[in-house]
Amino acid sequence: MGDLRQKIGVMSQTICPRSRAPSDEDLKAPNGGKEEKMQMKRQISLVNGICLIVGNMIGSGIFVSPKGVLMHSASYGLSLLIWALGGIFSVFGALCYAELGTTITKSGASYAYILESFGGFLAFIRLWTSILLIEPASQAVISLTFANYLLESFYPSCQPPYDAVRLLAAACLCILIFINCAYVKWGTMVQDVFTYAKLMALLLIIVVGILKISSGETKSFESPFEGSSTDPGAIALALYSALFSYSGWDTLNFVTEEIENPERNLPLAIAISMPIVTIIYLLTNVAYYVVLDMPSLLSSDAVAVTFGNAVLGPFKWIIPVSVAMSCYGGLNASIIAASRLFFVGAREGHLPDSLSLIHLERYTPIPALLFNGLMGLIFLCVEDVFQLINYFSFSYWFYVGLSVAGLIYLRITQPDRRRPVKLTLFFPVIYCLCSLFLVIVPLYGDTINSLIGIGIALSGVPVYYVAIYLPVERRPKFICKLNAVATKYTQKLLYCCLTEFDVERETQAGGKTQ
Repeated sequence: MGDLRQKIGVMSQTICPRSRAPSDEDLKAPNGGKEEKMQMKRQISLVNGICLIVGNMIGSGIFVSPKGVLMHSASYGLSLLIWALGGIFSVFGALCYAELGTTITKSGASYAYILESFGGFLAFIRLWTSILLIEPASQAVISLTFANYLLESFYPSCQPPYDAVRLLAAACLCILIFINCAYVKWGTMVQDVFTYAKLMALLLIIVVGILKISSGETKSFESPFEGSSTDPGAIALALYSALFSYSGWDTLNFVTEEIENPERNLPLAIAISMPIVTIIYLLTNVAYYVVLDMPSLLSSDAVAVTFGNAVLGPFKWIIPVSVAMSCYGGLNASIIAASRLFFVGAREGHLPDSLSLIHLERYTPIPALLFNGLMGLIFLCVEDVFQLINYFSFSYWFYVGLSVAGLIYLRITQPDRRRPVKLTLFFPVIYCLCSLFLVIVPLYGDTINSLIGIGIALSGVPVYYVAIYLPVERRPKFICKLNAVATKYTQKLLYCCLTEFDVERETQAGGKTQ
């Protein structure tokens, strides 16, 4: 792969040269005319980072289906305790990722950490699963949820037309792809706005709950633990439901190379975001429990909408719109993260080189973003796309757990490596043990779908062997030719160049070349 990338690099230099003769302005510049590297710029601030994490963690789940925890725990008190435990567990994982993100300074989150710790094969399988299933399916589901809630007000007494929902979902996806192709700052601005909007909607729900409690409506909490489930299996399923709502705290680690002062801002953004989300989840559920009785909660397909219908009167339309806005912000965060995952995978030689190109002037990974959008549109054509989510319910925890296991492995194999953030091993060990539990639960409770997901992941093994493991001279000729042609025309059509990874920064961080 190295010879091919060298040839493509020469071609890239020819099509869009990176260097020019120094002018007088260059010589007067503060850096003495030093050439600027062709790489994505650090444009994501601390506030942008917090909004990325909070915006992706708080998706539609807390509005639509927080009833999973209550259903399995069977009491208000135990359900709130499980929500709190889920938040604490997620904080453990997020802290581990703070160390990993400041130690391994590449974007790509779990892919980059697995690559660094355990090599190319496991990292490729993680990437393959993301391309083939996880990212496009989850984005299709989020965009469909957005379209359904936005159209709900136009079809109050029936389901919105199938084609209208799909077209609106596709339009939502395409608009966000365009915004993120244009400028990184546009994408982060959209994220900031929609994160603030969903926080305001949740604040409205919380305020209504506080007003109800202050007026003496505390019947639900007179015996909060009455009827609590004592079945370990049910409690495990309740915790699993809570933890799934907390997923998304790793979003910022997908864009590590674009964060301003990442050694400070990455751990700080994580430290600020996690308490915010945990407190909001607890207070929102308290508000639900005060207003709605248990049968109403468990029978509702959209708890927040039922809540709004009960207390907001003529302003009940706020909730469906808020759910749609929450989905829009969550989809934007997912697009930002997934495109960087594909970009880093291509740069490491695990995907076609054309996906590792960035725009010469805008410094956005346009090919990776367009590829991400195309995969999402393809999955929107799948009629029962929601079923696909069941195939990878266990894989999220497997890959995150493997990343944290990589932290422990690197502590043993590279004890002298520079670590701006260094935790006691108590946190990663506990998280790995809990992740093992979270992998086993869906394998036991939903065996068929989990086995299908494993089969999809293993389908990447022959691809890895033929396209990556084999030496270049033994690979099928058409793969190398297709890669070179795709890269050449992508550069010409999209005005893009191959990036230069900051080797100096990685060396200072104690990194190694894979």
